[in-house]
Amino acid sequence: MSDINLSGATRTNLLALQRTTDLISRTQERLSTGLKVNSAIDDAISFFQARSLSDRARDLAVLKDSIDQGISSVETAVNGIESISDIVSQMKGIALSAKSDADTTNRSKSAVQFNDLRSQLDNLANDASYKGTNLIKGSPANLKVTFSEDGSSTLTISGVASDASGLSLAAAAGNWATDANVDSAINDLDSALTTLRSTASTMGSNASVLTLRLDFTKNLINSLEEGSAKLVNADLNQESANLLTLQTRQQLGPIGLSIAQQSEQSILRLF
Repeated sequence: MSDINLSGATRTNLLALQRTTDLISRTQERLSTGLKVNSAIDDAISFFQARSLSDRARDLAVLKDSIDQGISSVETAVNGIESISDIVSQMKGIALSAKSDADTTNRSKSAVQFNDLRSQLDNLANDASYKGTNLIKGSPANLKVTFSEDGSSTLTISGVASDASGLSLAAAAGNWATDANVDSAINDLDSALTTLRSTASTMGSNASVLTLRLDFTKNLINSLEEGSAKLVNADLNQESANLLTLQTRQQLGPIGLSIAQQSEQSILRLF
């Protein structure tokens, strides 16, 4: 078959109609995906810049979870220290009560209560663990939290032994038969309370730093995701308006094509 030659007017209208159809398909894709850049073919620069921002946001999201877990570990240690402080205060109350009682039998009973609480203190310190990390047991762990993707920004929280041995709290000597034994215990308890308060303050400060870094990381992730979205996300309101315009143009396309063909047919009437 020989080639079919179209007139210039017909070809122009036909190409315009095809172009409108292509634009409608592109606009429908943008509306369905919500993206104006779906691949590197659409806009290579925006596509890869957006991917770079999204990749960093995902890396930071992993670090954010790690920071959040670190906060929980430190908070567990702080709660443990507060409970240990309460036990030490009870032990001090028992010691003061024993000192005011000259009866050796009563003092002996107080010494037994003292030793029982000392054992509970050790149990509490050993139980203050979060996901295997214990910052206050007899052999405490250290907690290292990473803030940056390349590992250049970190915070290491050193554990502090807060059990009876770590606090230098010995068992009741001589069943507290003498005032000297009781006074020695009271002095040790006062020192232990001072140490616990200092440890709690340090742990609280570390928890505050972690909380600040967590908030910063959350905001940074949001900024990265918003930046990525600006590069590739479509304006759905604008695309909806474009679709209505293109559909109207598509409806008018056949009319223009028909007019062009009618002009060609009018020439035949001359013969």
